[in-house]
Amino acid sequence: MAEILVRRAGSPDEFTRLTSITWINEFVKLGGEQLVPYYADILGAILPCISDEEEKIRVVARETNEELRAIKADQAEGFDIGAILVIAKRELNSEHEATRIEALHWFSTLLVRGRAEFSAYLDGIFEPLLNALSDPSDAVVLLVLEVHARIAEEYHHFQHLMSYLIHTFHNNHVLLEKRGALIVRRLCVLLGAEKVYREFSTILQTEGDLDFASTMVQALNLILLTSTELAELRSLLKKSLVDTCGKDLFLSLYASWCHSPMATISLCLLAQAYNHASSVIQSLGEEDINVKFLVQLDKLIRLLETPVFAYLRLQLLEPGKHTWLLKTLYGLLMLLPQQSAAFKILRTRLKTVPFSENLKRTSSANPYSQILQVTEDGNRNQDAPNYSAIDFSSRLQQFGSMQQQHRNHLKNQLQSRKSASAAVLSQEIQRYEESQSSSTPEISRPPSR
Repeated sequence: MAEILVRRAGSPDEFTRLTSITWINEFVKLGGEQLVPYYADILGAILPCISDEEEKIRVVARETNEELRAIKADQAEGFDIGAILVIAKRELNSEHEATRIEALHWFSTLLVRGRAEFSAYLDGIFEPLLNALSDPSDAVVLLVLEVHARIAEEYHHFQHLMSYLIHTFHNNHVLLEKRGALIVRRLCVLLGAEKVYREFSTILQTEGDLDFASTMVQALNLILLTSTELAELRSLLKKSLVDTCGKDLFLSLYASWCHSPMATISLCLLAQAYNHASSVIQSLGEEDINVKFLVQLDKLIRLLETPVFAYLRLQLLEPGKHTWLLKTLYGLLMLLPQQSAAFKILRTRLKTVPFSENLKRTSSANPYSQILQVTEDGNRNQDAPNYSAIDFSSRLQQFGSMQQQHRNHLKNQLQSRKSASAAVLSQEIQRYEESQSSSTPEISRPPSR
C-alpha cells in the first residue's frame, strides 16, 4: 500500500495527491517504525508536496515530514541513510525554495543522528552542497553553511570548504559583492572567526590573481571592521603589541593583507601599531595612490567615525602619548584630495585634538610640526616599549615586496593593453590601405560615354 500511495502522491490530479499524502500521514503516525524500509520512497513523495500549490497538501506534507524526522531508527531496522541522502541530494535542485530547505534539514538531521554513517556517503554529496552556496535564496545559503559547519569539524573538510569559497568568489564577483559578507559572517559564527580568517589569509598569500587577491582582502577587511560577529577578533587584534595570541593573529593576517595598502593600514590601526602604519604610508609611491586606493581611503576615513574606532578617537585626547597616531592620521589627510568629503571629515576631527602646552611649539605653531618635534625629541610614543614583540622592519619589507609585485602586474597589464591597441590599430590601417588600393583603378579609369 505504501508503494501505491507513493506513486499516487505525484499525480497531476490535486484530489489524488491530497488523498495519497493524507493516507501516508496516517500510516506514519500509526506504524512509523514498520515503514522504515520505505522511508526514502516516502520522503521522495513528501518533499515535492511541501511546495505544492494547494495549501492543504502543503500542510499535510509538512506534518508527515516532521513525523518522519522525529522517528529514530537505525540501520539494523532497515534504515538506509544512503537512499535518503540520494533523495535529499535530488531535491536540492528543486525549483521551490521550501523543498530545498527541507532537504537541507534532512542533511543536518542525518549528520546529528549518525556522523560515521553519513561520512561514508560524503564524497557523493559534498560537491552538490558546495554548489548550493550559490543558491538565490538567503535562507537556503544559511542552512547550507550550517550543514558545512557540521561537516567541517574535520580539518581537511574545512580546508576544502575554504578553498572552494575562494575559488567561487574568484569566478563569481557578483556573488562576492552580494553574498560575500553574509557567507563570511555566518561562517565566523559557526566555525570561529579566528579560524576562518586565518585560513582565508593562508590561501590568499599564494593567490596567483593579484587583482582578485586585493579585492578579496579588501572585502574581508571591511567585514572585520564592521561586523558585530567579529567583535572578539577585533579585541584580540587590539592586543597585538602586548599579547602573544594577538601577535600571532596579526602576523597571520598581515601576510595577505599586504595585497591592499589600505587594508594593511586598517589592520595596523586596529592593532594600535601606529608607528608601523605611519611607515606604511610613507612607503607608498606614486603608482600606489590610484583611484581604487582613494576609494578605499574614503571608506576608512568614514569608518574612523564609527563606534569600532571609538578607542582611537579617545586616544587623541592624549596627543603627547599617541604622537604616531597623529602622524598617521595627518599622513592620511595629506593623501586625500582637499575637495573630497573624506578630507573635510578627517580635518574636522584633527582640529578637535587638544594640543597641550607640553607639546613643543615651533615658530609656525603648526600642530603637525609639533607632532614631528615631539616624536623625534621626546620618544614618548606609547607603542615604543612594545615594538620589540613584532619585527616591524621585516613586515615593512614584506609589504614593500608585495606591493612591488602589484606594480609589476599593473605594468604588464598596461603593456598588454598597449600591444593589443597597437595590433588593432595596425589592422585598421592595413584594411584602410587595402580599400584605397582597390579603389584606385576605378578612379584612374576614364569616364564612360
